[in-house]
This record gives sequence, structure tokens and C-alpha cells, in this order.
Amino acid sequence: MQKGVTYALLAAITFGASTPFAKLLVGQVAPLELAGLLYLGSGIGLSVWFGIRALATNHQKTSGDRINSRDVPWLAGATLFGGVAGPALLMLGLALTPGSYASLLLNMEGVLTSLLAWFVFKENFDHRIFIGMLLIVAGGVALTWDQVPAEGLPWGSFAIIGACLCWGIDNNLTRKVSASDAVQIAATKGLVAGAVNLAIGASLGLTLPALTTVLMTGVVGFCGFGLSLVLFVLALRNLGTARTGAYFSAAPFVGAVVSLILLGETPAAGFWLAAALMGAGIWLHLTESHGHEHTHEEMEHAHQHSHDEHHGHEHDFPWDGKGSHTHSHRHFPQTHVHAHYPDIHHRHRH
Repeated sequence: MQKGVTYALLAAITFGASTPFAKLLVGQVAPLELAGLLYLGSGIGLSVWFGIRALATNHQKTSGDRINSRDVPWLAGATLFGGVAGPALLMLGLALTPGSYASLLLNMEGVLTSLLAWFVFKENFDHRIFIGMLLIVAGGVALTWDQVPAEGLPWGSFAIIGACLCWGIDNNLTRKVSASDAVQIAATKGLVAGAVNLAIGASLGLTLPALTTVLMTGVVGFCGFGLSLVLFVLALRNLGTARTGAYFSAAPFVGAVVSLILLGETPAAGFWLAAALMGAGIWLHLTESHGHEHTHEEMEHAHQHSHDEHHGHEHDFPWDGKGSHTHSHRHFPQTHVHAHYPDIHHRHRH
């Protein structure tokens, strides 16, 4: 559980800090091209990491959780919503919204992720988690209300909320493949999403910016989208979708602080009200505990693991019993009691 929380918070920090830097690039690159370059940068960087890791580590310990044919439909859907539609909507929203407000409004991703997880994918939740989400929603409403123009509608805020919905769908679909190699998943999404966005931009007559801007965007994409996604997938594996989304809600606060420092923005009262409401909601999530008697059904899958109360299987290859390793293994029925989250081993009914 602690490992999953750490992954989720690190994912929030890396993504949240990247939002203001993306805001700086909005004026230099068309939104669609910027989304493509950010994701392509993450895909290329992670592909290099994936290749170096494969050469430097024991193949036996790293190849067991590669993406397989059963993962492809889920990963394709996640890439379409999270890698193509979501970033394009975010870049459009950033062009119309101050960076600090956009950063806090991104908290809606956690809310929409959790709502989909609870009511569409049937992940369990309790009253504490639900109240926390209500507070985050209230914060999002306060933030959007503060951005309502004198005439017309806050299209920038709507675009960012649309991006959050796309990422909510993406997160729930990615959970289906979260036991597979996190670096390979993130690299694949980055390469495909980047190529598709750039191809659409080219078909619309958009051109790439100067090489220095391309390289800068790629670095921001690798750090803020690539590394963040790897950490997010690892968090999904350990926490489940709704809880990962809740912890990831810390990302906008990181982005807001960086925006205030980097961009010199001066927020109004609505900003601080939203921050207080969202902060209270996140605190409820951080202090949640869930434990009861539950039964594990027989299942077989592959992921990196150490031997603990859930992994007591035998091996058909030499292993010294130390550290973690990756291979296909079978879980046999087991009933016990302990605190847990709906990770890849705890997706039981309540």
C-alpha cells in the first residue's frame, strides 16, 4: 500500500510540475502539435530506457510481463482517449486559461476517474472516499465559476474538464493492463499518441516549430508525461483506479505553485477557496483505511513481485529467493484479513 501511494504521489509531482512548462510552450506551438511533441518525446525517451534496461538486465527477470494480445484492445482505447483526445483538449484549454487555474482544474481528472471506476467498472468505495470527491468537485466548481467571462462561456475550463474525462476513461482502461510492463505500456502510448497527433496536425497544414523548441517540448514530455505515466501505471497496479486518481489529485497543487512562481500569476479569492476545498478532499483520501475478510479466487498472471502472503508459489527455474522478479505465476484460493486497496490482487466483490 505504501509503495502504491509513493508511486501515485511521484506521478502527481512529475505531471503537475510539467503543466506550467507546457503553458509556456503554448504560444510557440499549435495545441495539436504541442500535444503530439509532448507524447512523442515521452515515447522516444521511454523506448530508449526500455531498450537499455533490456540489454542491462537479466532477460528472465524482465520479459515475463511484456504486453500480450489480450492487452491490445484495452491499450488501444487508453491511447485514443488519453494520448490523442486528452492532450489536445488540455493544450486548447491552456491557451485560454491561466496556468495556475488550469493546474487546479486538473483535479477533475481524479474525480471523473473515480466516478467511472465506481459506477462503470464497479470498483469499491466508502463514504470517506465519496465525501472527499464531493469536496474536490466543489473546488472545481469554485475554480470554474471564478473563470466565467462577462459574456459567453468559459471554453478554456470546459476544454480542460473534457481532457480530464478523456484521461478518466484512459486510467480505467489502463488499469486492465497495469500488471504488464509499465515502461512498455507508457512508451507504446507515447509513440502512438505522438505520431497520431502530429499526423493530424500535418493534415491540417500545421508546421513544426524550431528545432530547439521541439527538443525542449520533448524533454517536458518525457519528464511530465512519460515518467509520470510509468509511475501512474505502477500505482494502478498497487492501489486500483479510484485511489490512484485520488492521490494523483495532488498534481494540480504542484502545478499551481510552480505557475505562481514561474509565471508570476496573481490568483483571486476563488483560487484559494478551490485550493482549500480540494486540499480537504485529498486529505480524506490520504487518511482512508480499508480492511475486511476477503477471498482470493484462483488466477494466473505475470508481474514483478516479491514473495509475500500473496506469493508463495513454486518456480520452474532457478531462483535464489532474494529480491523481486517477474514471471507468469498462479494464485490459489485463499481467505484472510488485512488492510488493502483494490490492487491487481484485490478486485473482489463487497
